[in-house]
Amino acid sequence: MSDHLPLFEDAGIHRVLCVVAHPDDMEYGGSAAAARWTARGIEVSYLLLTAGEAGMRSRDPEEVATLRAAEQRNACEAVGVTDLSILDFPDGLLEPSLQVRRAIARRIRQTRPDVVLTQTWELEVGWGLNHADHRATGIATVDAMRDADNPWVHRDLAEQEGLEPWGAPWLLVHGAQPTHLIDVTGDPLQRGIASLAAHREYIAELGGDFDPRSMLEGMSAEFAQRAAEPGVENAIGVAVHRMV
Repeated sequence: MSDHLPLFEDAGIHRVLCVVAHPDDMEYGGSAAAARWTARGIEVSYLLLTAGEAGMRSRDPEEVATLRAAEQRNACEAVGVTDLSILDFPDGLLEPSLQVRRAIARRIRQTRPDVVLTQTWELEVGWGLNHADHRATGIATVDAMRDADNPWVHRDLAEQEGLEPWGAPWLLVHGAQPTHLIDVTGDPLQRGIASLAAHREYIAELGGDFDPRSMLEGMSAEFAQRAAEPGVENAIGVAVHRMV
């Protein structure tokens, strides 16, 4: 059996909502896809469920929240994303609760995307054991997509805010076992690298010799080797689910 993967067809996509747990979560490949989409005139919105305030051991969480928001804004600018929302759910303690689901459903109804991109909810992933917040975000996003499309769930969103139900057709899960690839060859990858490098102080806090360019170039080149179509030099992998 061939392990080649098709490209995700984005020709008919107009709006994308990306839902992740923390500042920098989009930047490990997902932002390169965002750069591809914004260059094509697709509206891309980011929803971060936490400010990532517990992510730097050496600094106070209030200081870190401000710092990481600023770095995320710079990361968004690098890939042409102008719509960034950062919520205040607690970093490190995120749960796929009704409150979190409602917040995501609310943003889905506001942005009315064709595609929702989120993080994998699997415990065991290619780089080790997945973070609890990442897992909670993935599960909450799946449930929130169905909530957003159901007129009888979170009824106050329509009755009080005028946000009518919206069914996003596609769910893309980054970090999961991929079913499709997104071609980020050329400028999208370079802009994605710049977006990860924008998290300068957070990366420095992690220590070691982490190099955004080497990591993203290597990862995307490996995925590109599985492309079913010629001419793909760099790609990211996503699991694609049809939702409606």
